[in-house]
Amino acid sequence: MKKYLGILTALAVSFTLSSHAQRGGMGPSTPQFGGAMSKYFGDNSNFSSDIEMQSKDPQGNAISIPGKMAFSDGKVRFEMNLAEMKSGNKPSPAAAQMKAMGMESMVTISQPAKKVSLMIYPGMKAYLEMPVPEADASENPKEDYKMEMTELGKETIDGHPCVKNKAVVSDKKGTKHEATIWNATDLKNFPVKLEQTEQGQHTTMLFKKVQFAKPDAAQFEAPAEYKKYDDMQEMMQEIMMKKLGGGQGFAPPPAQP
Repeated sequence: MKKYLGILTALAVSFTLSSHAQRGGMGPSTPQFGGAMSKYFGDNSNFSSDIEMQSKDPQGNAISIPGKMAFSDGKVRFEMNLAEMKSGNKPSPAAAQMKAMGMESMVTISQPAKKVSLMIYPGMKAYLEMPVPEADASENPKEDYKMEMTELGKETIDGHPCVKNKAVVSDKKGTKHEATIWNATDLKNFPVKLEQTEQGQHTTMLFKKVQFAKPDAAQFEAPAEYKKYDDMQEMMQEIMMKKLGGGQGFAPPPAQP
């Protein structure tokens, strides 16, 4: 029992930290919408949509995961169900393990004004609050960035006529971020597809069912009845012990081929 508890806790910690740090891990990184990234969305400062993230794991295997996103004046909510994550055309091996822990459903929320990020697990009625690193917390506001667009052509993405652009965003210090974006001319030039390589990680984002109504403010807060934790390992150990103590067993992780 202790052996499996340790394995499950390590798995959860690994996934959460890899998502939060936006580097290689068991799944594609969750979107981080700082001033530079939000610049790609132009005047669309409030929206919600379905989103599909496509990336690769450290072994080079293609990974995709669908989710939902809400964006409101700098605050971001991204929710996903890991049971839907795929590696290639097959379900990801991590999906079954996360489901066994009640962690297949995960919501990440960025609150720039409070300089914190939340990772919420509805299946466990718990959430982790993590301070944003000072380098990210002090990131310049959207207005401090300039963007240059170069048209690369015209394409149709998911039925939307788009202008394909190379976008280069630079801040006051001269730091540049580049992306290829497909701006839908029938959706207020919203970028329905975005490709970017940051820190060696190539990510593609596909946006569907875009709505421009201002999202409810409650979407960017943790539910009041959920328990707050400041340490991932503490949260996992407490919750797993409760589940195991209550007779809810977990299947051991599948053997690796």
